[in-house]
Amino acid sequence: MRKFNYEFLKNKNWDTEIISYISQIHEFKGRQELFLSQKPDVLKKLVDVAIIQSTESSNKIEGIVTTNIRIKELLQKKVMPQNRDEEEILGYQDVLSMIHENYEYIPISPSIILQFHKALYKYSAKSIGGKFKNSQNYISEIQKDGSQTVIFTPLSPFETPTAIEEICSSYNIEISKGEINPLILIPTFVHDFLCIHPFNDGNGRMSRLLTTLLLYKLGFVAGRYISLEEKIEKTKHAYYDALEKSGIAWHENNENPTPFIKYILGIILSSYRDFEERVNIFDIKPNAYEQVKKAVAKTIGKFTKSDIMELCPNIGRASVENSLTKLVEEKLIERHGKGRGTFYIKP
Repeated sequence: MRKFNYEFLKNKNWDTEIISYISQIHEFKGRQELFLSQKPDVLKKLVDVAIIQSTESSNKIEGIVTTNIRIKELLQKKVMPQNRDEEEILGYQDVLSMIHENYEYIPISPSIILQFHKALYKYSAKSIGGKFKNSQNYISEIQKDGSQTVIFTPLSPFETPTAIEEICSSYNIEISKGEINPLILIPTFVHDFLCIHPFNDGNGRMSRLLTTLLLYKLGFVAGRYISLEEKIEKTKHAYYDALEKSGIAWHENNENPTPFIKYILGIILSSYRDFEERVNIFDIKPNAYEQVKKAVAKTIGKFTKSDIMELCPNIGRASVENSLTKLVEEKLIERHGKGRGTFYIKP
């Protein structure tokens, strides 16, 4: 029977890649206070952008989508949800905002996990919110011929409440001891949560919300300003591959958590790098054109107006458009396509 005791992580030897990830993340974390204290106006705008990106991307991974305009209107509470997807998108944003505003006071416990799940489905007609699964679920892979193959069987409904209690308890014990690096402990906890798969629906989104909460509570706050969920959505094949590899022999307590830990650490490190780069774009508050030009210099391959607006959240759409037009006229970039299909490249 599967047991949960994170003390085993204390004596495990990690490869040089994981050690390097951890070292670099701690270096970035050491510098983050400087940015947080010196550039509050820029940071507020980055938070607003990140909340939209995180809500959109985390739901998109699960096939829950709506238009960009509708997402912004929903999150600004200007409109009411029109369908199931929009109900669940709005629920996700509510939980994410709760974490952003109160993470210091939110304990890691089964009751909190259930409350988050209930809030996730607050706007939904589904009655599953805040309840552990009542039937066996499976993690399946769709084959080319359309058939499904079960690649992992989570714990049974009967085992689920005890398992969630155990991972929370063991996590809290080891965090309080301080003998295991939290950057090892957090991905291990999240991986176990996903393998337990405690709910009938919403497990993936809940795992990403919990990742955000756990990181914030331990001072790793880059995800407030750079969307972790967007990075996961853009690399979701690597995400699922790492999950599958780390799930081998999980039921027998003989799994290797390294692939998933390595993947999550890569996402965190990438977020910190983007955080510093994005804040530095506004270091001396240049005019809109100079900001856009600096942002374009950091792009690789083709990019869109929306990409530049994400990098320059403190200037408006019209200013971005005018700056891009000027860069085209100066032959510093080239415009391709028309309408919504417009993109740019650096010659």
